[in-house]
Amino acid sequence: MRTRRYGSAADQVGDLWLPDGEVPDTGWPVVVLIHGGFWRHQYVRTLTEPLARDLARRGLAAWNLEYRRVPPPDVVIREEDRGGWPATLQDVADGVDRLGDLDAPVDLGRVAVVGHSAGGQLALWAAGRSRLPAGAVGAGPRVPLAAVVGLAPVADLRGGERAGMGNGAMADLLGGGSDTVPERWELADPLGLVGHGVPVLLVHGEDDESVPPTQTAAYADAVRAAGDEVEVFTGPADHMAVIDPVEPLWQRAATWLEERLGVDLRR
Repeated sequence: MRTRRYGSAADQVGDLWLPDGEVPDTGWPVVVLIHGGFWRHQYVRTLTEPLARDLARRGLAAWNLEYRRVPPPDVVIREEDRGGWPATLQDVADGVDRLGDLDAPVDLGRVAVVGHSAGGQLALWAAGRSRLPAGAVGAGPRVPLAAVVGLAPVADLRGGERAGMGNGAMADLLGGGSDTVPERWELADPLGLVGHGVPVLLVHGEDDESVPPTQTAAYADAVRAAGDEVEVFTGPADHMAVIDPVEPLWQRAATWLEERLGVDLRR
């Protein structure tokens, strides 16, 4: 594992995990990992490190991103290190695009993004960047995506706001509610960016009390209505089980990624 920078702020870093063994002729397929935590400062990329290790064991490189997050109101932090609108979204865009100039044996034709919880919102948003208007934060992606996976994703921001999810986390991320800064919500909500053409997998535990499965259902319905490809895996699991490498839902997701990215399953 090697930590690389994609910007000058403290949290603009990612950990690149590479598999053992002979590098494929075109480089390793690579999965960008985006952790959750309702975009709040106290949650960090160690949450998704077990997935990075598992992916590397399976023959997939993993780019485990950190990004600027929203600090508590009583915490003093340098302005350039503060997350929220638009920094958090810009970091994800820059972190994904950084794959294009990493000095590493990765295959830019086989890139997937996987996000958990609030990181699921960021992953699905990354898949929808091609739908953003010119000049919007994250518009004009440089690295095409072959697949995207939302693990218990926050996929419907307005639905989450109505349900009171995260004790105001979405308004904290975007600097106001959907009634006060509606243009930001339109640009950040994955539900409004479907039709991007990236194959989608959604994974959700039926016992999730943090992000209800209705979030996945709403996004899946929107993707189908747009005519794009989506699969949904569900099962008896809570919110954190989907990022546990030994749990069945993650294992199904990892197998889906192996198939989508063309991993040699004989490894």
